[in-house]
Amino acid sequence: MTLSRLALAMAALPLALQADELPLEHAALQVPALVITSGRQVEPLAKTTAATTVFTRPDIERLQVSSVADLLEHVPGVSVVRTGGAGSLTSVFLRGTSTAQTLVLVDGQRIAAASSGTSSLEFLDPAQIERVEVVRGARSALYGSDAIGGVIQIFTRQGTGDGLKPYARLAAGSHQTVERSLGLSGGDAQTRFNLGAGLDETAGIDATRDSFGANGDEDAYRNRSLSLNLSHRFNDDLEVGVSALDQRGEVEFDDVFFGTLPTTNFQLSSLSAFADARFNALWSSRLELGHSEDKRDNGDDLQDLDPSQFNTYRDSASWVNTLALSDAQQLLVGADWYEDRLHSTTDFTEESRWNQAAFIQHRYRGEAFATELGVRHDKNQQFGSENSWNAALTLPLNAANDLVFSYSEGFRAPTFNDLYFPDFCFFGSCFANANPNLRPETSKSYEVQWRSRYRDDGALELSLYRTDLQDAIVLDQDFIPQNVGTARINGFEAALKQELFGWQGNLALGLIDPRDRDSGHTLARRAKRTLTLDLDRRFGSFSAGASWRGVSGRYDDAANNVELGGYGLVDLRGGWQATPEVGLEVKLENLLDKDYAEASYSTPNGRFGYNSEGRTALFAVTWTPAL
Repeated sequence: MTLSRLALAMAALPLALQADELPLEHAALQVPALVITSGRQVEPLAKTTAATTVFTRPDIERLQVSSVADLLEHVPGVSVVRTGGAGSLTSVFLRGTSTAQTLVLVDGQRIAAASSGTSSLEFLDPAQIERVEVVRGARSALYGSDAIGGVIQIFTRQGTGDGLKPYARLAAGSHQTVERSLGLSGGDAQTRFNLGAGLDETAGIDATRDSFGANGDEDAYRNRSLSLNLSHRFNDDLEVGVSALDQRGEVEFDDVFFGTLPTTNFQLSSLSAFADARFNALWSSRLELGHSEDKRDNGDDLQDLDPSQFNTYRDSASWVNTLALSDAQQLLVGADWYEDRLHSTTDFTEESRWNQAAFIQHRYRGEAFATELGVRHDKNQQFGSENSWNAALTLPLNAANDLVFSYSEGFRAPTFNDLYFPDFCFFGSCFANANPNLRPETSKSYEVQWRSRYRDDGALELSLYRTDLQDAIVLDQDFIPQNVGTARINGFEAALKQELFGWQGNLALGLIDPRDRDSGHTLARRAKRTLTLDLDRRFGSFSAGASWRGVSGRYDDAANNVELGGYGLVDLRGGWQATPEVGLEVKLENLLDKDYAEASYSTPNGRFGYNSEGRTALFAVTWTPAL
């Protein structure tokens, strides 16, 4: 396939899909109807077996989101919990699973902290992001640990390959918020690059509602971001590239126990390099090498104390091979390796561990049905071995409707905090805080999907699923982690896309019933019902849009004694392309100034809900000069 043919396939996707001439992974990121994360290879979105939501760069700009969490709220089955304003601790519950039970990747690299197991999505700047893919449902058979609820993969911003294109954006709004970003994108048919930088600052809000100690101050946030993406295609069959993302800054938050003024200096970064090769018509291969870091220095503005540090360093390598056995059969064979290292002012009993894995997956696609069957074997330095399976059956009802039946397994390895946190010693007596004998959490999920492309301008996807969790890690009466928890999550999702009277509508519905099987209680901080509706339309050089999000009430504790009320939020947005080079945007969030809380906290003065930002406004100017 020549370069000219590749360009034609990218421009006319249906022809490319009919010919099964899918581009290499880096080029596929420019095509909304192709995905990568679901099957660890380039494939049409309509042919994936896992429920998948894709946000492209135009989607990010259309929705005018200020954080990755804002974007994820448009995904069916996702519930987001924040503990204050910008930069505050943010939890994402995908299909009722915990934050640590969802794998987060940046350009293929894991970014979760080895100490806590959570990923700092609150620090990722959308200005540096090209694309976000959200795979809903367990994918441990392909990715290993943490992929119980699903996989969120974030791709850094890329060059378009059609000459130099500088861009700059300046935004200002409520709470003394200022967002600045600029970059240069460029390239040609062989080489593409993008270099971007950003600086976001806000005075923030007071995250807490009580007046205990110093809790009455506003919690400021500052984030500097830098991204680089470079790729070179030597020929139709070989492409290499590197990408880097670095986020660093400072966030203030309230100490709900002692009323001090704590701050966190953070750095979240990833670096990856890849070689994508197509050796012949039957065999293509991708090799990736990566490094990621999550650094935290926790200090206090009121006390001159040495900051506590929790720094994670991770090196990784993966090799994925796709073998076309015939026109109808395909084999995916791969191997993964990564090593976590923890440097901390806390003296953990172990500070490193490695994980190595191999996986294989077979696919068959015929006229009457399609199948998928895969298995992965992980070997971990600490807990030994774990096997994960997945299987799927797709039945095409007709040209516009498919049924997909699937079974998938997931697991999550215990964190360094769970396994190696040092004992607490007081006046000669020591008490355990960790359990080195913990086993991984495991899950089994069953799902049926109906996918309908009922019109050229409309599509409907419905999912009904059940997830059973075993060996969940919980704290016993002595606050020592144990494998004693079991849970059952039943859920239903609907995603509808429809154009009506010139307006593009997107609806995302999630209904879940997440239960602790031992107590019968609802799992904490999971909203049982979420609904997001987006409406957007262009009027020549003008654009207008609105979003409504409804979230049901939730329990904020495992015993279900603390209940937080539900809420509904209305956002408005608009844009004007004043000239070919200058665009203006405005957005109003929480238009009705709804007072709500997504989480609560306890102090000596009682229990309170964290503050939300209330009504906010942001005005932005984007400049894209022609060179």
